[in-house]
Amino acid sequence: MAAVKEVVAAGFIIFRRCSRPVEYLVMKHKYGGHWGTPKGHVDPGESEFDTALRETLEEAGLTRDKLKIFDAFKTVLHYEAFGKPKRVVFWLSELVDPQAEIILSDEHTDFKWLPLDEACRLLQFEDMQKAVRDADKFISTSLR
Repeated sequence: MAAVKEVVAAGFIIFRRCSRPVEYLVMKHKYGGHWGTPKGHVDPGESEFDTALRETLEEAGLTRDKLKIFDAFKTVLHYEAFGKPKRVVFWLSELVDPQAEIILSDEHTDFKWLPLDEACRLLQFEDMQKAVRDADKFISTSLR
């Protein structure tokens, strides 16, 4: 029997510094009602990084020029979704203009900018909570 092909997705953990502590962008998915960050499946021939940029534009209305991307922070989650193994790559990015408008796609019903603990309360999956906590640690130790 052939091995089940891994599904690959990519996205960004996005933060802004308009207050202390920093705030994280979380978005409520229309399907399932769970909260997450901009991400989506990698299209054939597309790099994971290009997917993250495309999905962030599609889902939050943010273009690359509105983001400061930190290549030194990258995290990969592995889990099972709909009976298939899934790998999701996240990079960290800061909103250049903290007041930039978020324009949700029809895949989401709401968004919030929240400090770490509040964001993690909405992010129901432990691996996503850990990814955001790791990002926060990177921000506090490397991006003072």
